[in-house]
Amino acid sequence: MQIILNHTQTQQKITRLGHELIENCFEEPHIFIGGITGNGFELAQRLTGIIEKNSSVTVTCFEISIDKNEPWNHPVELSTDQKALRKGYIVLVDDVINSGKTLQYALVKFLEQPTKAIKTVVLVDRKHRRYPVKANFVGLSLSTTLQDRVEVDFTKGKTKAFLL
Repeated sequence: MQIILNHTQTQQKITRLGHELIENCFEEPHIFIGGITGNGFELAQRLTGIIEKNSSVTVTCFEISIDKNEPWNHPVELSTDQKALRKGYIVLVDDVINSGKTLQYALVKFLEQPTKAIKTVVLVDRKHRRYPVKANFVGLSLSTTLQDRVEVDFTKGKTKAFLL
């Protein structure tokens, strides 16, 4: 196991991502931040806290439940009313993007109705796309082999990203 972001570096990346979102949605009175179940939702909650602390933007943070292995076999579910997202500024969040499969299938859920904008945020971008999705905001871009795995540990006070 090789640490690619220690606790301090991880916190700096998350803080920077939060401020990038503020800069890019400063004209929006309300944004919706949806995190993929697990670490994506944890990251979404942390970004929500940064935005609320440093701006006047109202944020609705919600969880996106998706089967990461076979997203086509189970419906994508949201912990908020989907109708509330209509014509909204939506930010889709996950901890690591690899092939793009999880983000792509989650994105399709938001395309079922009109939206103002959809942006994507990831802490680590591995650049191994098989699906036509990109991250608009990235904490760290990393070149890895297909055999490598990147994991993020959000343990309070010990947050880190590592390569397996």
